[in-house]
Amino acid sequence: MCGITGWIAYDNDLTTQRPTLEAMTETMTCRGPDAAGIWLDRHAAFGHRRLAVIDIDGGKQPMSVAHDGRTLIVTTYSGEVYNYRELRAELEKLGHAFRTRSDTEVVLHAYLEWGEGFAARLNGMFAFALWDPRTEELLLIRDRMGIKPLYYHPTHDGVLFGSEPKAILAHPSVRPTVDAEGLAELITFTKTPGHAVYKGMHEVRPGHIVKVGRGGVKATRYWALEAREHTDDLDTTVAHVRELLDDIVARQLIADVPLCTLLSGGLDSSAITALAAKALAAQGSGPVRSFAVDFTGYTENFKADDLRGTPDGPYAHALAEHVRSDHNDIVLDTAALMDPGHRAAVLAARDLPNGFGDGDTSLYLLFKAVREQSTVALSGESADEVFGGYRWFHDPETVNADTFPWIAAGVSGRFTGGNATREALLDRGLLGKLDLPGYEDRRYREALAEVPYLDSDTGLQRRMREISYLHLTRFVQILLDRKDRASMAVGLEVRVPFCDHRLVDYVFNTPWSMKTFDGREKSLLRAATRDVLPDLVADRVKSPYPSTQDPRYGEALRTGLKGVVADRDAPVQPLLNSVAAAEATADGATSDIRPGAELILGMNAWLRTTGTTLEL
Repeated sequence: MCGITGWIAYDNDLTTQRPTLEAMTETMTCRGPDAAGIWLDRHAAFGHRRLAVIDIDGGKQPMSVAHDGRTLIVTTYSGEVYNYRELRAELEKLGHAFRTRSDTEVVLHAYLEWGEGFAARLNGMFAFALWDPRTEELLLIRDRMGIKPLYYHPTHDGVLFGSEPKAILAHPSVRPTVDAEGLAELITFTKTPGHAVYKGMHEVRPGHIVKVGRGGVKATRYWALEAREHTDDLDTTVAHVRELLDDIVARQLIADVPLCTLLSGGLDSSAITALAAKALAAQGSGPVRSFAVDFTGYTENFKADDLRGTPDGPYAHALAEHVRSDHNDIVLDTAALMDPGHRAAVLAARDLPNGFGDGDTSLYLLFKAVREQSTVALSGESADEVFGGYRWFHDPETVNADTFPWIAAGVSGRFTGGNATREALLDRGLLGKLDLPGYEDRRYREALAEVPYLDSDTGLQRRMREISYLHLTRFVQILLDRKDRASMAVGLEVRVPFCDHRLVDYVFNTPWSMKTFDGREKSLLRAATRDVLPDLVADRVKSPYPSTQDPRYGEALRTGLKGVVADRDAPVQPLLNSVAAAEATADGATSDIRPGAELILGMNAWLRTTGTTLEL
């Protein structure tokens, strides 16, 4: 996995712009700690930072293909194409010759053979740029599920692009500016496809190609979820899900560097770990290495709540023992979660203060510890979106709410009333200007208008197709972006087998009655993998990613908020609701302020460190 950036300028000679490209590329060092490369031509300039995973010696970038001394195609590429060996064999039969073992070179030759249609042949996670000197056109291509990020900023004579906004913001012509719509996008949990929050910047939508030429910028779609009749019976469906998972996990175990799994003890990560252990054993290698996050005293002092009924530790250990993995617990304490350096690193990784508080910091610290022993990790992320695992999928009131279901369910502090909301400490005039409910409603209507249906979709089946679509195109993007930024901040590649488009497409078109055939969440996944799991794990009720229950964490947030309230020079001061902030920080105050305090503290640090201008 890598970090990419670049600049297309049809009215400029970019061969003189090496210092600017170096500055843009330097921002991607975290994503690619192993090597750096720059390629300059008159109207195109590419930068690359490499995390070496496949073909350590031969996969250096930017990479090009030439013929008779003429450059035919150049790429700066981030990602993994899991079917590159099959594609390479097919291309060799068609006369293509390769000089490396890398998937990057396969992508270049695939474009030369099949043109823009080659993107639909790729199975993997990727975000890359292709420059064709023959036509002087740039293609920005992103994988179907949006696992890997890719941003772009049109200019008067071309475009700037990068894996993360920080690469684009390093260009001297771009200033970090956020308008009212951008701030609404930041605060709400809508994750509008293509929206980048920063003014003038866009994100390449999943499954899309953005073409840049002298005539401007144009986006086209090469993949989308489609509604199709599901003709398999239940037994066949379960068997096919397992067949797909076996193939997906086996493909994603390919690496020339140490590899592991992320194990929480839940059904999703346990299934991936167990299937990885099985595949490695079949190859005569292993054991699989697994990692779990925990908090000091968490298991011993665990208190069940509406979201989490059990601690992860005992279940992770049960699965690790069952498959005989080389297991490691990464145990964190409150001091580490509140460490200013760690929180600053998370903010720098995410570019925006729109995260999950201690959930982001703990994920970053987990990945940092994992990176000391592995370069690649397989994750159970996205199984809930694919198979219907969240509790709100099964709550009629939430399912029938006329908004995004995760917002109706109160995810990440989006509750009604009180201080326990992300926006509770924001100025009332500002909230009136932003009209967050109206913004959410507009985005919800846009999303619903995209949903594909069958004529037979009626009643609950129709609504659950909508719910699935919303999660697979919106909510999963929030989590994938979070995981990508936290992992790449420490140079760790995280693969997400449940995002394989073949699996996503198949399960999306499986009737809801099959997805819940045993009366529970994720019925298909449980049935497809039960044979490799201990009953304790297979029957466990869904429990989200853990959050610290240490009361000292909330106290530390309150102390930090009190400091911001007292600092009249704090950049977030104009956005604060002074009355609510005073009440939240008063001596003896005990109300839950975590979502609001996390947002205010994050916004204050963001505005101070990035110099972002708010145009409200």
